[in-house]
Amino acid sequence: MAEVLEFRVPAGSALTLLVWGLEPEPGLEHSLFSVFSKFGLLYSVRAHSNAAVAGPGCYAIIKFYSAADASRAQHACNGQRLFQNSPMKVCVCTKQKGFQQQVLALNSNKCQELANHYLGFNGWSSRIITLQNVSGFDDENEELGKKRSVRYLCAVEVTLPNHGVHSRGVGLGEADVENGEDPLEFVTTTRRVQKLAVGKALSSAFQKILLVVLGQ
Repeated sequence: MAEVLEFRVPAGSALTLLVWGLEPEPGLEHSLFSVFSKFGLLYSVRAHSNAAVAGPGCYAIIKFYSAADASRAQHACNGQRLFQNSPMKVCVCTKQKGFQQQVLALNSNKCQELANHYLGFNGWSSRIITLQNVSGFDDENEELGKKRSVRYLCAVEVTLPNHGVHSRGVGLGEADVENGEDPLEFVTTTRRVQKLAVGKALSSAFQKILLVVLGQ
């Protein structure tokens, strides 16, 4: 059975595991990551202390990109001790009612992580088409004394050579220069804005790509 994955923050309930019966220990999130990452790429691992009425202990919320991976992890880990003395309980969060999660785009780092996992490090590439300084276009409308602003517009193309896929994205990065008289601060801010614009453009390009993962 095929599964379609988007370059977006995992929001479906079937992608989320709830783990409870955890014993407090240093590096708990790292231990959980080591165990559950064996079943597939993880978006996040978050451990929390139980509420006072629930007694001592911890619980965790683990998000996968793939519902199939989450299901395999649940079946394999539920009722197992794994890295602690007592068995833990693991369930798929299939009942998340009362609110609707907003689907958010992945940041550029997470996009690259997802692409590397499913396509391989040589399975995709990106190139900057343009990185243009667009600062100063609104200066005539700005009030006197307002901080100097740096803006860069970037266009990026992502290519999946093995699949003949090309996708382009655009991103705008901007920030204020706290001290416009300091040349070093201006250079530092410019580099940061350029990096931000490139990251947003890369993320935008990945949003237009769908990964079709065949069942194992």
